[in-house]
Amino acid sequence: MFDTLSDRLAATFKNLRGKGRLSEADIDATAREIRVALLEADVALPVVRSFIKQVKERALGSEVSRALNPSQQVVKIVNEELVAILGGETRRLRFAKNPPTVVMLAGLQGAGKTTLAGKLGRWLREQGHAPLLVACDLQRPNAVNQLAVVAERAGVAVFAPEPGNGVGDPVKVAEDSIAYARDKQHDVVVVDTAGRLGVDEEMMRQAADIRDAVRPDEILFVVDAMIGQDAVATAEAFRDGVGFDGVVLSKLDGDARGGAALSIAQVTGRQIMFASNGEKLEDFDAFHPDRMASRILGMGDVLSLIEQAERTFSQEEAERLAGKLAKGPKEFTLDDFLQQMEQVRKMGSISKLLGMMPGMGQMREQINNLDEREVDRTAAIIKSMTPAERTDPKIINGSRRARIARGSGVDVSAVKGLVERFFEARKMMSRMAQGGGMPGMPGMPGMGGGARRKGGAKQQKKAKGARRSGNPMKRQEADRAAAQRGEQDFELPKEFRDMLPPS
Repeated sequence: MFDTLSDRLAATFKNLRGKGRLSEADIDATAREIRVALLEADVALPVVRSFIKQVKERALGSEVSRALNPSQQVVKIVNEELVAILGGETRRLRFAKNPPTVVMLAGLQGAGKTTLAGKLGRWLREQGHAPLLVACDLQRPNAVNQLAVVAERAGVAVFAPEPGNGVGDPVKVAEDSIAYARDKQHDVVVVDTAGRLGVDEEMMRQAADIRDAVRPDEILFVVDAMIGQDAVATAEAFRDGVGFDGVVLSKLDGDARGGAALSIAQVTGRQIMFASNGEKLEDFDAFHPDRMASRILGMGDVLSLIEQAERTFSQEEAERLAGKLAKGPKEFTLDDFLQQMEQVRKMGSISKLLGMMPGMGQMREQINNLDEREVDRTAAIIKSMTPAERTDPKIINGSRRARIARGSGVDVSAVKGLVERFFEARKMMSRMAQGGGMPGMPGMPGMGGGARRKGGAKQQKKAKGARRSGNPMKRQEADRAAAQRGEQDFELPKEFRDMLPPS
């Protein structure tokens, strides 16, 4: 959603690089470019004016003029101001002192409230809570059935006493759900309310009646991030008519302009609390303004990447694998490789994961064109091998490659290429696990090296200790000086000797 904005800002900052000092004209030109980029991204005009004013005031001040690198200081200012308009600090859910905590979802029809109720329920379950989803959308056809299906997929309970499709009283359902939650020991109640195709008095009155009946601890306004500035107008109408405590952005993975996300917190004075960025139930998380600003500026989002990895990867499995790699490369098999690959796939789309890494904005086109099915093809090749071939891929000869290729539906060259890449990856991972550092960087201490050259071991032996002179008198003098310094008797402590790789 923010790709176009990111590209425009990156081009703007590129023009500042290499300048030792920034003149007022440079800062004016930069501010003008940023203004155009924000307006093209459909950011509300009052927000753009406020943002540009703050950036210019700070850029013309002493923090840039005295900086060692003025262009980086301008990027820092823009980053901090982006964080500010996105809400500042991350806003967490407020939980009631006496359960259940009641969370009410409100918004227009089509904003994705029902699906988001399932995503929020799954997220709460992963946080250790026992949520209950309540079907109070009794107008939209099959809304109750949809919530029941979503709740089952999310692994959470649902309260749906009425069939819906125009039958039942949503206010009574909401009231009864609180008693049901206490009886069944659910500590969070998520109330899914009805939406309309536009802001109307009937919808506002029904939402206000449900609010008065259950007295929610949090009212979350669900807004479709793809509807642009209309989202801000709708949010203001809801804030004045019903009131809400936080915003949830849905469909953040769309290709529309992201102005709503950059405007809504500033205009309404309510922070964005959650963001949904995909169709799957796991494509949902708390909204972090600092991380979103970092993504917009092409700096990646390493913290979110780490959190996803921690949720997906098992600590015991990671330790087991590290132990195998430390013993030697032959301990790491294609079964282990397949298992690691499947765990990475559980984290989500490979292109999304790569997009979270710093500096990947310059490779966006290649990342977007990644063939996600390549992972499935690799898995098919490995699964077409016998257990013996997975344990020791060296036994895979021409006839075995042909059989594996037929079984997995790929060319023989694909099987050969996979095995070769596996050997290289295994060698590199084993070297890193044994403390050799990154390969391919000879001459750097602790960084290992690329492929070892012929006679490399001899060269290493020869390099031990200081070089000795060929002149006997100079050599004797050097030995005497070394003895005085105590170098000849010096020996590394055992703890350090154990850390060294075997010679």
